This record gives sequence, C-alpha cells and structure tokens, in this order.
Amino acid sequence: MANFERGYIPLNSNYLDLLLQKYDCEEKVVTEIIKLEAILNLPKGTEHFVSDLHGEYQAFQHVLRNGSGNVKKRIRDLFQDVLFEKEINDFATLVYYPEEKLKLMKSHFSNEQELNQWYIVIIERMIRLISHASSKYTRSKLRKALPNQFVFVIEELLYKTNQSENKEQYYKEIVEQIISLGQADKLITGLAYTTQRLVVDHLHVVGDIYDRGPEPDKIMDTLINYHSVDIQWGNHDVLWIGAFAGSMVCLANIIRICARYDNLDIIEDVYGINLRPLLNLAEKYYQDNPAFRPKVHSDKKQSDHEILQITKIHQAIAMIQFKLEMPIIKRRPYFNMSERLLLEKIDYDKNEITIYGQTYPLENTCFATVNPEQPDQLLEEEKQVMERLLFSVQHSEKLARHMNFLMKKGSLYLKYNGNLLIHGCIPLDEKGNMEKMVIENNTYSGRELLDVFERYLRHAFTHPEVTDDLATDMVWYLWSGEYSSLFGKREMTTFERYFIKDKATHKEGKNPYYYLRENEEICRKILTEFDLNPDQGHIINGHTPVKEIEGEDPIKANGKMIVIDGGFSKAYQSTTGIAGYTLLYNSFGMQLVAHKHFNSKEDVLLNGTDVLSIKRVVDEELKRKKVKETNVGEKLLQEISILNSLREYRYMD
Repeated sequence: MANFERGYIPLNSNYLDLLLQKYDCEEKVVTEIIKLEAILNLPKGTEHFVSDLHGEYQAFQHVLRNGSGNVKKRIRDLFQDVLFEKEINDFATLVYYPEEKLKLMKSHFSNEQELNQWYIVIIERMIRLISHASSKYTRSKLRKALPNQFVFVIEELLYKTNQSENKEQYYKEIVEQIISLGQADKLITGLAYTTQRLVVDHLHVVGDIYDRGPEPDKIMDTLINYHSVDIQWGNHDVLWIGAFAGSMVCLANIIRICARYDNLDIIEDVYGINLRPLLNLAEKYYQDNPAFRPKVHSDKKQSDHEILQITKIHQAIAMIQFKLEMPIIKRRPYFNMSERLLLEKIDYDKNEITIYGQTYPLENTCFATVNPEQPDQLLEEEKQVMERLLFSVQHSEKLARHMNFLMKKGSLYLKYNGNLLIHGCIPLDEKGNMEKMVIENNTYSGRELLDVFERYLRHAFTHPEVTDDLATDMVWYLWSGEYSSLFGKREMTTFERYFIKDKATHKEGKNPYYYLRENEEICRKILTEFDLNPDQGHIINGHTPVKEIEGEDPIKANGKMIVIDGGFSKAYQSTTGIAGYTLLYNSFGMQLVAHKHFNSKEDVLLNGTDVLSIKRVVDEELKRKKVKETNVGEKLLQEISILNSLREYRYMD
C-alpha cells in the first residue's frame, strides 16, 4: 500500500544538511535504516475501534482498560492451565483497576509474610504478562511504555535468563528489595497500566463523544492522555465544535440537549459557563411543561424545584434555537430547509400548524417570547443571554483544550490501513449514486463533498469571531442538513416531537445509504470512491444503534460494512438490547465484540464480572499482516527513502 519504494527521494540539499546534524556519520544512518527495515517486518499492532460513547465514561474506561477482552485473552493464554477461573478474573481485575484491587486483595492477608509472598507471585505474573504482551514490539517501544521510575528494574526482570544460576540471587534480591522498600504497589500499578497500553497499539474513536451521558469531559481527558488515538467526528461532537467556533444555534442545541438529559452541570460546573442569565430569562417567561421535563438519571437526586428549573431552561433555550435556525435557512436557500421555518407556519390564534399540506393541533406550547408577525426575532433579553453564553463558551479554558484536541486528532473520515472510518454516512440516492449538493454555485458529491464540509468546519474553528458566515452556518448544516454525512436524514423533527402528538410527524426519513449499505456492491463502490481496495477494505460506521434485540446484524454486505454503535448510551440500551460493540483488528484479522450492560466498577472489583459477550470473526487474514502493509509502514518506508538519499548525498562516492 505504500507510495514509497526503498530507493531515493529527491530532496533539497538544505534539508539534507539539517538532517546531517542528527546523523553525523554513516554508521548512524545505516543503523537507523536497519532498525526501520526490521520494524517493517514485525506483525501489525492491534487497533481498537469504539464509537458513540455519549458521555458514558465509566463504561468506556472499562472497555479501554480491558482492551475489549484483549487483556484477559493474554492472561488465559499464559495461565489457563495453572490458575482457576476466579484467580484469572481476580488477576484480570488487578490489571484493569490496580489501585482499587490492591486495596481489596491486601485486606485478605493476616500478616506481612503472607502479603510479601503474594507480592512475589503477582510481580512474577505481571512480568510474564508484560513479556507476552510486548512480544511483537521492539525493546525501544516497550521501554517507552514502562513506568519511568522502574525501567531498570523491569528490564532486568524481563530479560533474565535461566541458562545460568549466576544471577538467580540477583533477580531474587531485586524483587525482595522492591517489597521491603514499600514499592511493590507502585510497581504492580505501573505494570498494570503498561499492559493496558501494550495490548492496544492504536485507538480509533468513530464519533460522538458528547451528549446524553454525564461525563464526556472525562472521556476527553482520557483521550488527551492516551498513547495513540484518532477521532472521526460525530454529529454531536461537531455541535460542540460549532458552539466553540461561534455558532449560536449550535450553542443553543448543546444546552437544550444537556437540559433534556439532565446534564446541565457539564455546561456550568465542568466548563464553567454561567447559566444564571438563562435561568432568569426562563423563570420570567416559562412555567412547568411535561414535554420539556428532563430525562432524570436514576442515580441523580433532583428536587422538584430543580426539575422545574431545568424544565423552564429547556423551554427557553429550545425557543431560542428555533428562532436562530430561521435566518440561516433563509440566507442559505441551497440548504433546502425552507420546510423547517416552522414558527412561520403556526396559526397562533388557533394553536395549530400546517406542514406538508396537513394541519395539526399543537400541545404543550411555550410561545411566550414569539412575535407572530416576526417569529424569528429574538427578544433583546434573549440576544443578551446568548451573547453572554457565547462569550463564556469561547473563554472556557477547559473547553478550549478539549475542542482543540478534537480538531487536532479529528476528521470527518479517515482512511487507515485500507479501511474507511466514518461516523455517519456517504449521502446516496435511491439508486446508490452519490448525492449531489450545490454550495455557492458549485456541485459536490461523495468524497469531495465531505472534504468541502471539513474545510468549512476548520475555517469556522479558526475564525471564531465570525458568527454568521457560510463556514459557521455549514457547521450547523452538518448537524441537521439533508446531505450532511453526519446527520443522514431528510430533516430533524425536534419541533414536532415537542409540540405535535401525531407520531407520524416525528419520523426522520433516513438517507438511502442506511439500507443500501447492506449491499456489497454499494460498499465496494464507496471504498473505490475513497481510493481504497474494495477487495480488502471495510467501512466502519457508528451513528445508528444496531438493534440486536430485533435480530439486526452489525456485520453487513458480506463483511464489507461493520457498524459498531450498539448502545454505549444508556438511553439506547433498551432498544439495542446490548451495551455497545467494539472492534479489534490485529495481524490475524478482525473481531467484533459485543458488550453487556456495565453495572459499575465496584461490581467488577468485588465479583470479577466483565462486560464482554461473544467475539465474532469479521475477517481473517490469509497471511499475517505486517507493519510494512500499514499506514505506519508507509511512513517508515518514506523515512528509509530519505535516509538512503542522505547516505547517497553525503557518504557514498
């Protein structure tokens, strides 16, 4: 797959002169070439795919720590003939949650001698596990993964030899000194986290970190500190990016969703955005309303007064959102969203609305701030509230850090090791052709359309002071537009769900992609559109929960399409019947992992329970895949070519 041969790349002599400062003799160049050539022939690292995390930090943490079952598999490989099932579970839990499990395990020992003997056994097992987990990595890569303070100790224990008894007492003394100096807990903890890092070489997050669940910020902090990760933006992620980039309508949406799912503390407590002005506005104009009561978390204690406040905020921000959408729709006719000018379609005297030629009565209305003559007009109070909120959003240090990371590591789609990773869809028509969208008199479709969307998004992010240009409007379109690769539906019926009882109006017709993706030829066509090999590549999707409870198969199109949104979000689990899918791709092939509902970390610690169900082979490699056949291999081949050019330039006659 690489574009670079082992020959020479013509390079500027100034660049080569700079490179000579690092490689100041031929031996250094040759040594580096030998190292890189050798790495190319190692087995490819394990890729771990997750999607639609929706703020469910605890469940995500568990899946990340156990590597979707990879940790326990390594333990079974080593110890299934010598340990009972409970011992395997306890050891696996120690690797997942070392600090907490150590406290529990140590409480079982009656004296120091028993504890010290246990330490010796556990350290020996940990060293064996590290050795097994690192078998396809270079020593250099392993060293970088080890806890800094114990690198010497661990390397001595890892590379000890049994060929001679000369150093037997030496190794024994190392372990005993670690224990006697009170460092055993720190060493075991460091080894546990090193194991977690080694079993997964690279993490892919296929969209939707934000919304619904309570702790997206903790997920972001975890990803920022993760050793190797990329992100394909989901529609909810783009909504948060849009708010930070200056889109008031995106900001209104994220506050509305947080109010709906009783997560306003993310806005106020986590990101430090003062909601008091919005609450004051809401208290002035709105009352209780059953359509706007939050979906209260079962583990969250909310008083009736707090629920009423959230209900009022929910109404206030929803009405601001509906108003803010209208000027965008009017100034961008090619968005083709004129049917969504719903506040203009209401008969305010009769309390009914006419849409698509049919009239419906409205219920649970809250139009106190709407001017029927100019329904898109914000009250002066509403303007001031939104301006203050936007200022707070754009000056939140923590949110800035998270959004900058999303932009740095994120993209709308990613081509990686021959596969196409995309959160939502490639907009298609009923015949499977790429849908065309006209933007500013230019027509785009397929990959080119997604590239244009991403350029607008990046432009909006780098110009947050501009709040009403095309780039900022386009970010909102990505959230709710018909040809958005992230939305993938004809229209977003938020208004109808609040105010119209007839559920027929709530339906959001999906893009044909979502049934055509069952067709192998369509998937092959999409892979070809992105310059990927349709015989070997796969499309990896999130966004739409797989309803396993109804018999839906996440592996589609003869294995060409893999959908890994199975319901991390608790809001979806009654519909999907599971708690999420993840995907593993190692040198032997791909495995899909289904996850059971995650109760709590405490349940795992006390009972050794896990959240994995059946692993299914998606694709088995006929020949074990090596680094040379990956994106990393392509970069290494480029480095080798540069080094060969340097060698020819300076060291060869």
